Amino acid sequence: MIKIIKIILLLFLTLLIPIEKIFADEKIKIGLLVPLSGKNAEIGQSIIKATQLAINKINNFSIEILPKDTKSNPEATLRSAKELDQLGVKLIIGPVFNDSLVYLDELKDITFLSLTNKIIDNPKNIISAGINASSQLKTIKKFIELNEIKKTIFLTPDVNYKDEIKKAISDSKIKILKNYIYNSDPTKLTNQIEKITNYSRRKQNLKDEITRLEKSDETNKERLIKQLNKKDTLGGVKFDSVIIADFEESLKSVTTSLLYTDISPKEKYFITLNQWFDKSLLNETSSQPIYFPSINKKNYEDFTKEYYKKFNQYPNQLSFLSFDLVGLVYYLIFQNNLIIDEKIFTKKAMFKGKVGIFEIKDNKINHILNFYKVENKEFKKIF
Repeated sequence: MIKIIKIILLLFLTLLIPIEKIFADEKIKIGLLVPLSGKNAEIGQSIIKATQLAINKINNFSIEILPKDTKSNPEATLRSAKELDQLGVKLIIGPVFNDSLVYLDELKDITFLSLTNKIIDNPKNIISAGINASSQLKTIKKFIELNEIKKTIFLTPDVNYKDEIKKAISDSKIKILKNYIYNSDPTKLTNQIEKITNYSRRKQNLKDEITRLEKSDETNKERLIKQLNKKDTLGGVKFDSVIIADFEESLKSVTTSLLYTDISPKEKYFITLNQWFDKSLLNETSSQPIYFPSINKKNYEDFTKEYYKKFNQYPNQLSFLSFDLVGLVYYLIFQNNLIIDEKIFTKKAMFKGKVGIFEIKDNKINHILNFYKVENKEFKKIF
């Protein structure tokens, strides 16, 4: 009887010992591949600081982050990854840039949690943790369905991520009338938008109607002509919303061209991709409202304040993502009984971070995002 009591007491005391103590001698090594030298060194340093914040939040001394320099170069990235491999690391956060992934399939026993948002043609041991186009379009699709928008066109710039957009349209099953590929060159852009919106025909419709009224015997023709002279075009377009897969000044060029062709955001939905709350959009009042999927704005602002308070500088956007990735990795490792292997990203799981909700399944990460609009010089949350 005394022996049984001793066993029960031992088990009870064991349960009281913090899990950090149990695994104190069993370090969880997580690699970190970021640019620490060269033109992108500032990004790398910001990511390291964000991971420090994450480790402090977790407060588990068994976790060890091992940073290595990629120099934003694929050969240097491979060398650093091999060094981490020799240290027994099996899971690495990074690299940052898609160009750095090309040789990493040589290290098949290591899983790389890259910060890239590109998912096409990545090596099999790469998991894209960036906010990919499929995640964004699924959120846009939700908005379209909630507002019963029936006719949507897509405008995609002729750039290196156009194939990612094409795949995302397919994966998200979003219904669109057509995906137009356009040249971002400002000297060509407006002419392309004119064709897409049938601007010349609509312009001619207006002239023809004014001419018809002038020749008519209608009693109120002067009033009607006066009203028509206030217009730029006459006749509708075949869409009620437009999704613009562009950013910064190129995005503004597209919205300006749409306005020029008499397509107003007051009458047609202007929707775009994640803009990371680009404040310059607040001043583009003629293009408002404009809608976009994104991370959680309040969490982003709270993280920025915490980061600034700690380091007296502002973080970059990738730092915010890397902060969550440390927590995600920690969560999945403990879900997998502290075993780091290829299985931790194959099981279906959900993780709520500051960015939003991570969906993990079959070595893929998708993000459940929020949705915002820019209106009256404010970012307003829709859902």
